[in-house]
Amino acid sequence: MVVRTIGEILITLGIVVLLFVGYELYVTNWMSAQLQREASAALDDRWQQERQLHAGPIDGEAFARIYIPSFGADWGFTIQEGTDAAALEVGPGHYKGSALPGEPGNFGVAGHRVGKGAPFNDLDLLNSCDAIVIETVDSFFVYRVLPMSDEIDGWGQGRARDPRCADVEPLRGEAYSSTVGRRIVLPDRGDAVAPVPYRPADVLPKASQASLLTLTTCHPQFSDRERMIIHSVLTNQFKKQPGASYEDLLREIGEA
Repeated sequence: MVVRTIGEILITLGIVVLLFVGYELYVTNWMSAQLQREASAALDDRWQQERQLHAGPIDGEAFARIYIPSFGADWGFTIQEGTDAAALEVGPGHYKGSALPGEPGNFGVAGHRVGKGAPFNDLDLLNSCDAIVIETVDSFFVYRVLPMSDEIDGWGQGRARDPRCADVEPLRGEAYSSTVGRRIVLPDRGDAVAPVPYRPADVLPKASQASLLTLTTCHPQFSDRERMIIHSVLTNQFKKQPGASYEDLLREIGEA
């Protein structure tokens, strides 16, 4: 009787775990997809108004879009202001207080890797010089992933020969010695999205800071014991032209 009871309890627990995993992987993705569609429509409406108002980000609302061409031409999400649970359930969220797109400093964006739409599930597949595009009300900003730590030595003779790497090189100076394309850090490294990553706020004046985009997500998959950090540098800004689209931009930057 004892063995049978224990067995029944274990089976029940197993079913509960399977149901929870199914909820996290499928139900939350479906819910987030609906929220993402609503946020995207609201962003289009807001941009129509902002062309006259030029308003800044509003807490909890979408203010930009992010695209990663190497993940497919249809990969794209709105970016919400803030990184609380409600914002990240919709899509990637902007670390409040970090730079805005195109500004000197560090534009920090967090996103889920599993469930809730899993926008950053494949960040580990990004390579140096891969493009990350941020769309705002009036511009497309093209960032490219920085060289990985094992690529810095000999960069000029290796990966740098790729045409997509024409405007990418290791960041120079002691202040940026820890800023490379990909890092795995502990969850308490909030300074990954500091104006100069991993450095005190006053290490460089704003005018001397590189214009960076930093993406953060949990690592490894199905765990939050570490964080994966992807650092990229601004290489181009394209003002939106009437009738121009993201697909046109991909052809412009050689990613189509």
